[in-house]
Amino acid sequence: MKIKHIAATVAVVAASALVLSGCSQPYVSEVVEGTEITVAYNSGFFHYNSLSGAGNNTANGNVTYIANSGFSYYDAEPKLVRNTDFGTFEKTSDDPLTVKYTIADGVTWSDGVPVTADDLLLAWAASSGNVKSGENAFAPASTAGLSLVTETPKITDDGKTLTLVYSKPYVDWELALGIGVSAHGTYGLAFPDEYKATLDLFDKYTAASDDGKEAALKAYQESAKKFGESAQGKLTKAIQDGDEEVLEPVAKSWNEDYGYTTMPENPLLYLSNGRYVISDIKEDEFITLSANPLDTWDSSAKFEKITIRTIEDSTAALQALENGELDIWTGQPTSDTLAVAQGISTASIEQRVQASYEHLDLTFNNGGPFTAEGNGGDEAKALAVRQAFLKVVPRQEIVDKIIKPLDAAAKIRDSFLVSPADEGKYATIVKDNGSADYLDVDIEGAKQLLADAGVTTPVSVKFWYPEGNVRRGQEFELISASAALAGFNLVDTSEPDWVFTDPAAEPINTHDVTLFAWSSTSLAISGSDQIFGTYTDPLQKGGNYSGYSNTAVDEALDTLEVTVDPDEQTALQLKIEQELWKDAYGTTVFQFPGLLVWSDQVTGVKDNPLSPNFFWNFWEWTPVTSN
Repeated sequence: MKIKHIAATVAVVAASALVLSGCSQPYVSEVVEGTEITVAYNSGFFHYNSLSGAGNNTANGNVTYIANSGFSYYDAEPKLVRNTDFGTFEKTSDDPLTVKYTIADGVTWSDGVPVTADDLLLAWAASSGNVKSGENAFAPASTAGLSLVTETPKITDDGKTLTLVYSKPYVDWELALGIGVSAHGTYGLAFPDEYKATLDLFDKYTAASDDGKEAALKAYQESAKKFGESAQGKLTKAIQDGDEEVLEPVAKSWNEDYGYTTMPENPLLYLSNGRYVISDIKEDEFITLSANPLDTWDSSAKFEKITIRTIEDSTAALQALENGELDIWTGQPTSDTLAVAQGISTASIEQRVQASYEHLDLTFNNGGPFTAEGNGGDEAKALAVRQAFLKVVPRQEIVDKIIKPLDAAAKIRDSFLVSPADEGKYATIVKDNGSADYLDVDIEGAKQLLADAGVTTPVSVKFWYPEGNVRRGQEFELISASAALAGFNLVDTSEPDWVFTDPAAEPINTHDVTLFAWSSTSLAISGSDQIFGTYTDPLQKGGNYSGYSNTAVDEALDTLEVTVDPDEQTALQLKIEQELWKDAYGTTVFQFPGLLVWSDQVTGVKDNPLSPNFFWNFWEWTPVTSN
């Protein structure tokens, strides 16, 4: 499964296309002049490259989904829909597995530079792990699938088509490649002197008076196209030749430069190939995207602007919606939140279980209480401490007190890899995966484990969750009270940022426990290597923030990627789960109950269990005033 960590309701290659397939009529804009829709999310945007390890966050993914198009997306069912207006992809051979991607005519970036196979080649180079880029290696969120494309993909002479040839068949080949950030933009960030003349023209355009605006824009776009063609060619040649003098600065820019929380001055940082372009940002408050006048390949959006406000307090968000300051809200609801939403007479509500699940991960490599290093080099002792801690996590109490008021049928989730929605497989996995050892709180059992291992209590544990998240704050209090009974002292190290997820900023997680959620962006079978797979380079850790490593898990994950038979897939997933529970990796808690609320001033709002949830069909949102 492709997954993202979430700061709000949830962090790959996400579903990214936002267009109706098969449109044969000439493009007609349906954007209503002067309209703006305001929606809320309880975590703010901070990184435009959501395919990178640093940017792999749902709050970022929501923005990049709105700003960019692609080859496919998931509808509300959810069902994968191909977007032939952006481009096509087809399997041309089974042995070896060969997939051809072709960009449609007329698709451009928001600076007018054509989207080409060079952009796809950069996506492969950055997310395959097969391109040596020097000390500053690419740091992708996941290498699932693309790691099996070991030979540099070929590009056709017209620059429109790129072909992937897999060394082994990949079960989720339809989901492997997303376009990500632009090739020419990333090259320009890495080599700013080459872009300076074009940037100067952009600055003149933004400063021009109304009379000179059109001419200044034309000059900027002509320069951008010349630079874009040159930059795309240079980057493609560097990838093909393995030129580290080019690739190393490009990788550094791909990893780091797209991180920002205020409006950038350089347009390369927010280039779009979709319906909207970022136009304004205020840190911790909002991000606004405006209709992209160059996008004539997608079906038209309706609103001129979309603003996503950052509102951590769910009650405050719903009050804003009732007051007409907000049009759509979703978040991590509580029983109080639901009651408030139900009392808004001008709003509609949809409740639906999400494809996201809450979990706790224990850190294996920071020298803390769950590591061998933190226990005098004794791995058996470290394991006992991990097992003891998991025995005191009050999962049923959390579900009963926090989740059941929202979903009376809610139960503990007992699988890392399989959703309870997949009833048959889930039952098979849970029956034998070892989760039953931690089904009930066992204070005495935890005490005995610590005593037998010779552990002196209290054991200090640094516990992280997103600061300001009400529901997770409640979970922390319940876990802390239970853990204290067995001799664990939980130290609240919550903060609003996700620094531990950025491999460049924090190669090793300083927290001992992290509480957040994984959200599926697709129905893929593979992809869990980004969380549970061993890494040697911190820049390649993907979503493995705990430093976990198990050879048997690695082997099973690799095999799962190339296994088509459903029964064999289940057997491999069971093997992985057994190892995770045996190692006391962490624990799962509950499946997310979803709550979507929207104003009567907008139509076309529909939820989707997969991330990006209600954003999936933003182009269908329609202002009531335009009807």
